[in-house]
Amino acid sequence: MTTVVDVPGVGPLLREWRERRRISQLELALRADSSARHISFIETGRSRPSQEMVLRLADHLDVPVRERNTLLVAAGYAPAYPERPLDDPAMGGLREGLERLLTSYEPFPALVVNGTYEVLAANRGIAALLDGVAPSLLVPPLNAMRLTMHPAGLAPRIRNYHEWRAHLLHQMERRLALMRSPALRALHDEVSAYPVPDSGRERARQEGEVPFALPMVLDHAGRTLSFVSTIATFNTPMDVTVSELAVETFLPADPETARLLTTLLP
Repeated sequence: MTTVVDVPGVGPLLREWRERRRISQLELALRADSSARHISFIETGRSRPSQEMVLRLADHLDVPVRERNTLLVAAGYAPAYPERPLDDPAMGGLREGLERLLTSYEPFPALVVNGTYEVLAANRGIAALLDGVAPSLLVPPLNAMRLTMHPAGLAPRIRNYHEWRAHLLHQMERRLALMRSPALRALHDEVSAYPVPDSGRERARQEGEVPFALPMVLDHAGRTLSFVSTIATFNTPMDVTVSELAVETFLPADPETARLLTTLLP
């Protein structure tokens, strides 16, 4: 028996993205050098947009690259953006660049994740922080959110876990607002349901302490490490895989952490 899946046309999909961005038909028309009447006809299926118009509207609606392919297919066109795995020969230059970046950042931790926070590459600084994490969480493919929030992962060692957990969940929710991903939604539901460590362990902020960014304060081998994280993505990606890559680096938040990190690697 064949199951027929009812795929929405391009009009309802574009309307959904427009409403998600809280933009009126008139405003979108002005941005895209079109008319509100034409936008209305596209959304209701009375007019079939050209491939160029689909991409132009997607650009003005800040639609993620993966979803732009979905819009094109719904409009009857071929996908415009390839999706090559990171180990594809065509990605050799990108892989080498990422590996150099991660290595040059040592001894400070750095890693590369995809759109569902699967760890695609990491340096020795990350590996040094994972001592004590349950072996089951270290079986590939590793997932950064599970490693951080699972009760057998880093969670019990993060001294300001409530703050850091709220930051990570907010980060995932922002990504979910940008892309329809059942896998990411399932991951969010999974990690948000993990038990939270006893709030009595929560690190109290010192009087007069005003951090320049939210730190992750981590107990490690009897010492306290404090990091702030930065996330870098690629400008104007032309590949679905590249559009979802993120390089996260952990910068020492204090001189003591910077000094201790130099002792963790041989």
